[in-house]
Amino acid sequence: MTLTIYGIKTCDTCRKARKALPQAAFHDVRETPLDAALLARFLDRFGDALVNRASTTWRGLSEDDRLRSAAELLSEHPTLMKRPVIDTGQDLHLGWKKDVQSALGL
Repeated sequence: MTLTIYGIKTCDTCRKARKALPQAAFHDVRETPLDAALLARFLDRFGDALVNRASTTWRGLSEDDRLRSAAELLSEHPTLMKRPVIDTGQDLHLGWKKDVQSALGL
């Protein structure tokens, strides 16, 4: 199984996922933002749940910005993405809660 973790290297949750999945490739969305096709795939799977409304970035947005589409916001502010997104090659998982860990066999 080919695994890729999408997140930010300074994110504690992403660090936990990376430690538990040492074989996984890691893609830092701050350093290399998602391309349009990958972002569309994530949005198709997770919808607005992909936007982290508890983040510092979200709190810094104006009310007008908050009304924009998730695709626009995530294109301009990659750190707004809820993390991590784990791509198994066959499925996508969002976050690092027990359900995701179980789905990955951990």
